[in-house]
Amino acid sequence: MQSYMPSSIRNVALVGHNGAGKTTLAEALLANAGVIAHSGRVDDGTTVCDFEPEEIKRRMSVSLAMAPFEVNGVKVNLIDTPGYADFFGEVRSACAVAELVVVVVSAVEGIEAQTEAAWDLAESLGRARLILINKLDRERASFDRVLDQLRERFGAGIAPLELPVGQEGEFCGIADLLTDSAITYTGAESSTGPIPPDLADLEHRVREHLVEGIVVGDDSLMERYLDGETPSTAELESALGAGLAAGSVFPVVCASATKGIGTDRLATLLAEIGPSPAGRVVATLRAPGGAHEVTCDSTAQPLAQVFKTVSDPYVGRISLLKVLSGTIRPDTTLVNPRTHSEERLHVLELLRGKSVEPVPEASAGDIIAVAKLSDTITGDTLAPRGTPVVVEPLDPEPAVFSIAIRPKAKGDEDKLMTGLHRLQEEDPALVIRRVDETHQTLLSGTGETHLAVTCERLQRKFGVEVGTEEVLVPYRETITAEAEAEGRYKKQTGGHGQFGVVDLRVAPLARGEGFVFVDAVVGGAIPKQYIPAVEKGVVEAMSQGGPAGYPVIDVQVTCYDGKYHPVDSSEMSFKMAGAIAFRDAVARAAPVILEPISRMEVTVPSSMQGDVLGDLNARRGRVQGTDPLGATHQRITALVPTAETLRYAVDLRALTAGRGRFTAEHDHYEPLPSNLAARVGRNQAASG
Repeated sequence: MQSYMPSSIRNVALVGHNGAGKTTLAEALLANAGVIAHSGRVDDGTTVCDFEPEEIKRRMSVSLAMAPFEVNGVKVNLIDTPGYADFFGEVRSACAVAELVVVVVSAVEGIEAQTEAAWDLAESLGRARLILINKLDRERASFDRVLDQLRERFGAGIAPLELPVGQEGEFCGIADLLTDSAITYTGAESSTGPIPPDLADLEHRVREHLVEGIVVGDDSLMERYLDGETPSTAELESALGAGLAAGSVFPVVCASATKGIGTDRLATLLAEIGPSPAGRVVATLRAPGGAHEVTCDSTAQPLAQVFKTVSDPYVGRISLLKVLSGTIRPDTTLVNPRTHSEERLHVLELLRGKSVEPVPEASAGDIIAVAKLSDTITGDTLAPRGTPVVVEPLDPEPAVFSIAIRPKAKGDEDKLMTGLHRLQEEDPALVIRRVDETHQTLLSGTGETHLAVTCERLQRKFGVEVGTEEVLVPYRETITAEAEAEGRYKKQTGGHGQFGVVDLRVAPLARGEGFVFVDAVVGGAIPKQYIPAVEKGVVEAMSQGGPAGYPVIDVQVTCYDGKYHPVDSSEMSFKMAGAIAFRDAVARAAPVILEPISRMEVTVPSSMQGDVLGDLNARRGRVQGTDPLGATHQRITALVPTAETLRYAVDLRALTAGRGRFTAEHDHYEPLPSNLAARVGRNQAASG
């Protein structure tokens, strides 16, 4: 494919709820452009965008996919995104590099959870939005019902550019309000003609409102319109494009992606009214004279940002990057400011699904793929040496669901960690951590399906089959009273023996104070050189656990007496004696189990607040407060036992039909209720 100037590039993200028909729409657009012979179907694995085994198996997208095509001399970098909540991070990555977001809505189901989430994301990023109502050929499809939903949920600016010709199974075309004509479809053929008589009155009224809404943003057009002059189609499109780019107008169009109805007109609209990247601010440079903005200019210095990484076990790392400014050619050398390492971009490629095609160059605004960048990951910037670039990547989706994983084959531990870190480069929403106290490796992500796909990719790409197990809660123990105990360690093995006696007193500390060791020995009962060994023995005993087997915290230990032998005493004997004394003293000091408490922020629609509050109370949560977020949502802050949050990502999604979101982080420890402490203690004993 040839290179394109910024003004001839459209970066478009397809977003919407799972099942709205985004991938089918992408296929239809590629077929219209002649890139593929016909559009494939998701369920038989023949689509361009859903090509990974995990996608074919589930019949849904799990990763963003590029589907570029050309229309009327304009290159459209179409980015198909998943519609399932677990993979919303892919939507964020796509919207970050797109100038236009096409929100695909099913005419049957209407606005759903991920439709709202994608819209809110695009709005927060300041992206232009166009809405496509798909599946108008299906039973129970209703353009009017969905249009009313759009106006109710997204407010002013919703502007239908098309009306459907026919309903449900009779849907056969679109009435184009801009051209004041109808496009009807018979199989693969389409024809343009006058508006059908039964639609003429409605089309005239809606078109009048549309024209009034468009010209109000252009003083010259408005003046002419008030004088009775009707603007031309080209003038309307130009003014509409300006309103779209400014975020004041949200055009609505019709389609049936499976039948190809309206998809050719959509492609034309993307080229005609879609915003280009030309002239847009893309970065901030720090310079001795102060910061200055960088715009999308093909004649400036080259600057690019990686927005997606694909780990291939054979090719290696494939980086998808957007050229922010300048022009990049094969063998261009740029520097990663994060690592200060040079990266040579050997071959520039156009990525379409899983197929690649070399390109001679890529100018500002374009999206390309580059293989084998050695030290660059998702979110990194590539710039000329000595250029202090700041291009902030979007924060990844918070990891809210965890599983404990282990390799099924012995000796695969290193392969497991290598594979996990490679997948983490590909998907920043993944979090990997080792919990030493529970001896578990935790893999965290955005939901069950997200982690299931990750485990499947581990096996397919890196040959590591993993098993999963229940995530163990890191309980602690502490004491609630003072107690004393003597620890005596005596061992005779021929020659020098081992002898040490330690008297300890334990007392509780305030929560969070950890551990305090006090040396109160007088009269040389324990020589000074052995006191550190006593403390070391206590510390080790604390980590090994109290009566229930959990690490002990928030304890003051005072060593106040002891005995030693001038020949048989040693650091080892006093270390062992200190540990024995500590364990006995803790057992006498009314020990209790502490459970971790998480601070949670839950964002839900206001209408669902009562259900969520009731559920948090059932989880032994304590609500700290609620705050309104705009007119439609509430943010609930609560302290909830961590043991009650392990499956909250799954449960909240079910409780709110996918509209609830939350974050959780460790806050503090509290005593576990006695009725639960017995069960936790028994479980620990059984697992030990």
